[in-house]
Amino acid sequence: VSRRVLRLRSKATDMSEQLEDAIKEAKDTCEDDPKKADCAVAWDNVEEISAEISHKKQQGPKDPLEDFCDDNPEADECRVYED
Repeated sequence: VSRRVLRLRSKATDMSEQLEDAIKEAKDTCEDDPKKADCAVAWDNVEEISAEISHKKQQGPKDPLEDFCDDNPEADECRVYED
């Protein structure tokens, strides 16, 4: 069993391109023997990317302040007060 390729995903990465690449890779991997473990791993990768795309669509647009606070949690604008 080969090691799974982990890809770092940036915010600007187009997930649909990653999905297309993963599907092509899975088809290539499964071409010789669809029952080998590498084939299952490749299709698992496709499923994970597809689920992430679906999850991002359900979340809707993110508030720009949330992006700012993710990058600058110490900023005054990002303070959280509890009652």
